[in-house]
Amino acid sequence: MSKPSALGNVLIEAARRAGKTLARDFGEVEYLQVSKKGPGDFVSQADHQAEEAIYEYLMKARPGYGFVMEERGIVEGSDKTNKFIVDPLDGTLNFLHGQPHYAVSIALEREGVLYSGVVYDVSRNEIFWGEQGRGAWLGQRKLRVASRKNLDQSVIATGTPWVGHPVEAHTRFAAEMASMTPIVAGIRRNGSAALDLAWVAAGRFDGFWERGLKPWDIAAGMIIVREAGGSTVEIDGGDPLTTGSIISANADLLPKLEKQIRKAGAFAPNVD
Repeated sequence: MSKPSALGNVLIEAARRAGKTLARDFGEVEYLQVSKKGPGDFVSQADHQAEEAIYEYLMKARPGYGFVMEERGIVEGSDKTNKFIVDPLDGTLNFLHGQPHYAVSIALEREGVLYSGVVYDVSRNEIFWGEQGRGAWLGQRKLRVASRKNLDQSVIATGTPWVGHPVEAHTRFAAEMASMTPIVAGIRRNGSAALDLAWVAAGRFDGFWERGLKPWDIAAGMIIVREAGGSTVEIDGGDPLTTGSIISANADLLPKLEKQIRKAGAFAPNVD
């Protein structure tokens, strides 16, 4: 068994502290103050409290590091080589509807490379973590992506565009779904990209694709998938952290998913 480094332990502790506040608020979700950042994009008092717990702890544990945070935004640090990428509550809509499928996601980018990441499934008390050179782990179990080679045996996760996205985004997603559903064993939409990626690393999903994500949604999960032997690409060939469009799977399935999704997207309206 590989144990987390000192840095990994810092990320895990930060995630646990945020998870503690979320677990408390989840039981009182009907009383939370909720506002909208935009159409279909909700933020609650729970997001703010969890992010504050992470920020305060990491500022003390690693002073000088920078931050990219969902609620606080960009915080420049004196150390320009290290920055945390933080989502205090991935799966906000699930959380606000009392559905116990949400996570804390924290990654560290070092010298422009995703280095260490933690995804904490609060409801199941599962901490997925990965770090460069140390592999990916869930508790004492080393994670490996699933070994399936054929799409017709594979369960693939995705995320759907929601209210507020241009109609072209919905049309493109419909084209992708129409292309994928006849050729895979099943498609799942669970509402947390961070957990979707962690589950790819754990072999619970065989692959994942989604568009329109933010860096904090996927950074930690990308590290964990990588360290579990999987791969991640941008749907149209760019950088997932920049565009928010992502495909993730093992080496055998990834090119097949790429081909199918890109082919479907080519016939859909342009949303750029």
